[in-house]
Amino acid sequence: MPACFSAVGTTKFETEIRTDRLTAVSRETLRTASMNRSKPDVALVTGASSGIGLATAKALLNAGYRVFGTSRRANYENVDGITMVPCDVTDETSVAKLVETVLKEAGSIDVLVNNAGIGLLAGAEESSIAQAHALFDVNVFGVIRVTNAVLPVMRKQKSGRIINMSSVLGLIPSPYNALYASTKHAIEGYSESLDHEIRTFGVRVVLIEPAYTRSAFEENVLKPDQPIGLYEPMRFTMSEHLRDQIAVGDTPETVATTVVAAATASSPKRRYTAGKLAGKIRLLRRLVPEAAFDKSLRKQSGLPV
Repeated sequence: MPACFSAVGTTKFETEIRTDRLTAVSRETLRTASMNRSKPDVALVTGASSGIGLATAKALLNAGYRVFGTSRRANYENVDGITMVPCDVTDETSVAKLVETVLKEAGSIDVLVNNAGIGLLAGAEESSIAQAHALFDVNVFGVIRVTNAVLPVMRKQKSGRIINMSSVLGLIPSPYNALYASTKHAIEGYSESLDHEIRTFGVRVVLIEPAYTRSAFEENVLKPDQPIGLYEPMRFTMSEHLRDQIAVGDTPETVATTVVAAATASSPKRRYTAGKLAGKIRLLRRLVPEAAFDKSLRKQSGLPV
């Protein structure tokens, strides 16, 4: 029998611990949130200081939401009606403080957009375990931390929408992006599974899958901390390719429009591709035979076919 279907005994003591355990958000905050709940609906966007995050926050504001955004910088000022709150998604205390701040000011969290993330362009063996851990700490565990802090609020409300920023690299392989792509594959599996767990509480989880987007994302791309000379020429080629594709990619506003569609849909889809290229890649992945897709990917990446 697969481990995921195995029967595991649970003692009464363990059950009581789970029942009595305080979440990252205090029970007192949850009790008072419903009394302070305000309209319009409230959206929380992580990583909202620039690029896709800022465009998404503005689009949600224009769609009628009261919007809170996060930035790692403690002194980041509010932007165009968006309330900015400092938050480090790798710090559980910081995340808990973020959620309590939003609840005290607005009384609810109706939409969560998990957008904060960093990149890494490197051969898989060019990164130490410490660097890989740092990448996952933001892109995967950061999403889980914020989601876990917000979920008690949404379950109490019996409504909510969690929108996780994935990528077409959560659908396809990407040479010299192995670790980054693996974080997006993780988000795909986590989001789809979580959606089934919490749908009964009136909360839905959806995925946004952009391709190349015109933003300052390359400024948040880490370099390998243990580079290997043999990989350097190809890594440089891939870096130039990434820069060129970003320059002609979709605008952040294209992705933001897709997020608003996902947030406002009465019956949301599981996945939303953002932009024509993302839609094309997803379609090719589904329809093109694996061998042909593999050959095409290597050719476009400049690798021997």
